[in-house]
Amino acid sequence: MAKEALIIIDIQNDYFEGGANPLIGSLEASENAKALLNDFRERSLPVIHIQHFSTRVGSTFFIPNTKGAEIHENVIPVGGEKVIAKNYPNSFRETDLLEYLQSNHITDLVICGMMTHMCVDATTRAAKDFGFTCTVIGDACATRDLKIQGSVVAASEVQKSFLGALSYFYSSVLTAKEYLVKME
Repeated sequence: MAKEALIIIDIQNDYFEGGANPLIGSLEASENAKALLNDFRERSLPVIHIQHFSTRVGSTFFIPNTKGAEIHENVIPVGGEKVIAKNYPNSFRETDLLEYLQSNHITDLVICGMMTHMCVDATTRAAKDFGFTCTVIGDACATRDLKIQGSVVAASEVQKSFLGALSYFYSSVLTAKEYLVKME
């Protein structure tokens, strides 16, 4: 029997306006993540908050013990919800995420968060490789413009490209509304 959990990745203050690394659409994404979070709480299903702390020399955001590294107010954890600190894009790397999911007999993951092209992508691919069924909520994720070889790739194109790549094999990709209607 399938058992579902919500994973909220790196929805932290530095990714919002006024933060050290603001993303395009972070507020809207956090509001959609909040709707998912409320749904999981109402159904008494497991919620896992992932919080990134940068340990790289020269890092400019997610610095430990700063306001920017704190989880955003729209998705603040409450008692009983698992919070996992990580230092790499893949939320499974050098954390107890896999052990926690396995010990709680979780089979299906609903994934949202930031950044789509980095931590959401890395975590979703790893989750699938570990045998989990994954659903990424695309409009509860945010990213930013990227640069390559002197060209800028707009955040909207980054978002579509990464969600499109994940939807091929690694996950289903839904909007928050599509997911919530499906759960009614």
